Amino acid sequence: MKVLHIVATALAVTCSAQIGVAHEDVKDPNVKQRMMLMSEVGANTKTLGKMAKGAQPFDAASAQAALAKIAELSKAAPAAFEVQGDDPKTEALPVIWDEFDNFTDLSMKLSADAEMLAGQVNTLDDLRANMALIGGGCKACHSKYRE
Repeated sequence: MKVLHIVATALAVTCSAQIGVAHEDVKDPNVKQRMMLMSEVGANTKTLGKMAKGAQPFDAASAQAALAKIAELSKAAPAAFEVQGDDPKTEALPVIWDEFDNFTDLSMKLSADAEMLAGQVNTLDDLRANMALIGGGCKACHSKYRE
């Protein structure tokens, strides 16, 4: 069990370092900020997914922390996208700014869902039963607003 914790910690550190490296050549600071924000949402979602699949031991405190972080970051997403950045590395589609109210609504829904679940996910079964809600919230935005 101790080895698994060490490996999980090492993976988390490696993923964080890779996120920074992956975005280091982004010139537009607005694009870079939102790419970092969205990468952090993805990292927290990945943690939940690994737990749900049994690839990582379930830990209620870690699951709740990941959900709380997703809630916080999703709430911050619209502000990060207020300025339409111009960088070749962006994966954001221009339709975000044409439909900014809908984009904001989707972000706020994911935030509310994640916040609600953060207080309710106490077991692996709780997490598995609700992963579709989080995944669906991400997909609703990505399928329409991301390359």
